[in-house]
Amino acid sequence: MNKNYYAVLMAGGVGSRFWPVSTTENPKQFHDMLGTGTTLIQKTFQRLNKFVPTENILILTNERYNDLVLQQLPLVKQDQVVLEPAMRNTAPCILYAALKIKKMNPNGLMIVAPSDHWIEDEAAFAQDVTACFEKCEQEAVLCTLGIKPTFPNTGFGYIEFDKNSDTRIKPVHQFREKPDYETAKDFLAQGNFLWNAGIFMWSVKTIVDAFKAYQPGQYELFEAGMDAYNTPMEAGFIAENYPKAENISIDYAILEQSRAIYVLAATFDWNDLGTWGSLFDKLDKDSHGNAVVNARVLAEDASGNMIRSPKDKIVVVDGLQDFIIVDKKDVLLIYPRSKEQDIKQVLNKVKDAYGDKYA
Repeated sequence: MNKNYYAVLMAGGVGSRFWPVSTTENPKQFHDMLGTGTTLIQKTFQRLNKFVPTENILILTNERYNDLVLQQLPLVKQDQVVLEPAMRNTAPCILYAALKIKKMNPNGLMIVAPSDHWIEDEAAFAQDVTACFEKCEQEAVLCTLGIKPTFPNTGFGYIEFDKNSDTRIKPVHQFREKPDYETAKDFLAQGNFLWNAGIFMWSVKTIVDAFKAYQPGQYELFEAGMDAYNTPMEAGFIAENYPKAENISIDYAILEQSRAIYVLAATFDWNDLGTWGSLFDKLDKDSHGNAVVNARVLAEDASGNMIRSPKDKIVVVDGLQDFIIVDKKDVLLIYPRSKEQDIKQVLNKVKDAYGDKYA
């Protein structure tokens, strides 16, 4: 296994669109969303650990999730858990992790990967990442994996690549924001657009140099802590300085400014488990077309429902089509699948009416 390979597993999100299972105190990455016996963060760690040494995997998360990470990932040591004392989007935490890795190994190559994606063909995933690593080792470039679109999805950003390129890893022309439906259809018709999966690969030197060039303020803020990183002084430096970082995504901070971005069209299956609808699409269906996790369901004139309950609970559904039905202790959600994007607003109403303990 290549000792220069590192992984930064992003595990700080709340996943509010998976409420009521995903909450602020115990978000979706720490749940077995598909009923497989493995949580999303465990599955992601295992996938990365097939080609990245165990000790080279960093878990980037919020301070409040430290204990959850250590409970669910027993191979991980405390110094591999990189804790954010404040929510500042993806650019500051990626720079912070890159500088830590650079101090450990100036020749390090790192993948940044979300903890909540579902990928079944893990061998193809490893091959694609390794191909990008090899390019990043040879050239001062930033790489990303793009997903071949299967329909005009308006929920993802898109990557427009150079259609004249005859190489497997292609230059990126530009990143495009989440489009409306007609624009998404046009993207697919043009044939040189991929979904942005948020999976990135680069050498630590290249990404740090990119911050130095395009985000000098962020670079100076975090570079000042180089003597402290990977020592007992690190926590104090980060507690004092991290909240000063600009709240900005890696896309805006670096990727949309750099002229050395390349994309590889992924050869593996991929599902962004961001909503109950995406989970419904991923799961096998019963004879009535319902997707079921954990429950024992008796369905009558009921189809197209996403049903999740505590293990082996009997759920009887009659006369209901295309609903999300989630039973969790003191919360029962019965909500149209067509309105799943409104679940965040529902959560806010619940908090206003009944308090934060349900969020």
